[in-house]
Amino acid sequence: MTGVDPTAEAYRRLLELLAAGASSEQLAHVAARGLSAEQSAAIGSATELALRIRETLSEHRRREAELTALFDTASDLARLRDPDAVLRSIVRRARTLLGVDVSYLSLNDEANGETYIRVTDGSVSALFQQIVLGMGEGLGGLVAQTARPYATADYFEDERFRHTNPIDAGVREEGLKAILGVPLAIGGKVLGVLYASDRASRAFSTAEVALLSSLAAHAAIALDTAHLLDETRSAAAELNAANATMRRADDAHDRLMDLVLGGADLPAVAAEVAGVLRGSIAVHDEEGGLLAGTEMAFDAAAVASSHANGRAVSTTDVWVCAVRAGRELLGSLTLSGRPELAGDDRRLFERAAVVTALLLLLRRSVAQAEDQVRGELLTDLLTAPTRNPGALVARARRLGVDLSAPHVVLVAHASGISRRGLAAACARYGDLVGVHAEQVVALAPDQPAAARIAAELKSVVDCLVTVGAAGPANGPEALAQAYTEAVRCVNTLLALGREGDGAAMADLGFLGVLLGRHSDLSGYVRATLGPVLDYDDRRGTDLIGTLRAYYAAGGNLARAKETLHVHVNTVAQRMERLAVLLGEDWRAPERSLEIQLALRVHQLGG
Repeated sequence: MTGVDPTAEAYRRLLELLAAGASSEQLAHVAARGLSAEQSAAIGSATELALRIRETLSEHRRREAELTALFDTASDLARLRDPDAVLRSIVRRARTLLGVDVSYLSLNDEANGETYIRVTDGSVSALFQQIVLGMGEGLGGLVAQTARPYATADYFEDERFRHTNPIDAGVREEGLKAILGVPLAIGGKVLGVLYASDRASRAFSTAEVALLSSLAAHAAIALDTAHLLDETRSAAAELNAANATMRRADDAHDRLMDLVLGGADLPAVAAEVAGVLRGSIAVHDEEGGLLAGTEMAFDAAAVASSHANGRAVSTTDVWVCAVRAGRELLGSLTLSGRPELAGDDRRLFERAAVVTALLLLLRRSVAQAEDQVRGELLTDLLTAPTRNPGALVARARRLGVDLSAPHVVLVAHASGISRRGLAAACARYGDLVGVHAEQVVALAPDQPAAARIAAELKSVVDCLVTVGAAGPANGPEALAQAYTEAVRCVNTLLALGREGDGAAMADLGFLGVLLGRHSDLSGYVRATLGPVLDYDDRRGTDLIGTLRAYYAAGGNLARAKETLHVHVNTVAQRMERLAVLLGEDWRAPERSLEIQLALRVHQLGG
């Protein structure tokens, strides 16, 4: 009976441990007795490969867990009911994903210039949970004051921030050493700080800072939305307390709130307002575009007046009320069919504008969360398409994008508008649109003409937009290659002075392909013909003209001397001088092609 091969047994053991999710230590200790030195070395190499496979699988699982947490948080925001529950969920996810001992969230008290802890996860110290930080005090106060992330591997040894006895006592009682804090910000306003902390010294990586910042962005959205909800509920409370004659308005307002909190969209809210006020309602955005309701004329002057005084205003035949959040104009409501609008009906119309503002902000918050997830997918797709293509396809499918279907990759460039604004304008053309590597990228499911898109975008954003296209391509790797080609196409168009145009590389011919690699035209000419140009400048000669005549004559010196009106020996002497300046290989096919192209660009450039 043949014995078991110890080498095969060791390989089998490695595979079993990998399948069971064994630790690195278990994999590293796999060995087989009775092996030769060569067999032992092979087992060692297999063990190293198994360790790398395990590390790759662990990284994929970690990344998938992070994205799942962001998706879940975005879903929580979309069905926001209890802001505190959302914040607790975010803090708990931060602790789990970063693998820290304690995570917590603090909020700013602008009236008192302080920051206090609102939510904790993993904390065991009552003193720590009651810490109040002044602006600029401790790591958290510094983050709240500067709106920048800060991390320390050893809190008590770090002198970058101001230590105070109450803060240090709370941190010491909790036993914390390593702390990372990132700001919760909406626009330029900091609402608070999200922290991840360990009871042992630890250096936080850039990826961990980015992940905690993403969770902090969701927490800021939840707080901002909750603040608007509180304002709306306060307005409802004031309305209920006015007097019994306003009961009809109260009931209508409650119905509107129920619609919003139940997930209703703008058309449903507009229809409800129209029914209560017995008229026709139009909801416009801040620029006058119709969002819902009946088609009506947009009165910009009336909207500006309502925005300024915060009340509904009347024109000759309609009522107009600005929809705003604070001083930010989000849109407007227009009511027709009610020439007179007094008392509680007017107040209901104004309250409907507040509810509409809430709905628009909720929709914007969810859109921001989705944009962030889409942006991360686009970055992973274009930077590491081969790392885990199956996961990329699955993530895209959850967003309604089929990467296995052919897509044309579009890259848009414009200097007169922000990249975010240009991305919003490009949204109509692609399944997946975002900003990657300072470029606006769109994956278009059909095959649009780049020149037509450039012209249409110019009319939308009111500035020149240059569009490069590549594809169609399908699958992560092919799409990433098409993106690279589309970027080259944009650079080529800009190098040729065709800003505001659109094309694919095939539209530009051979000259376009070459210029796509050398967008610095003058630099290309200098790099190729610099010694000859400098010689002509110093000596007052025209060797550049001799080069042109030589190539125009097909390399025939006799024909070239006729064009130059000199003796053939003179042409030969000039050829020798050119060989000294350009190198002996200047007549080789590849060098000759570069020189002729540089001569052509030099001539076209004057």
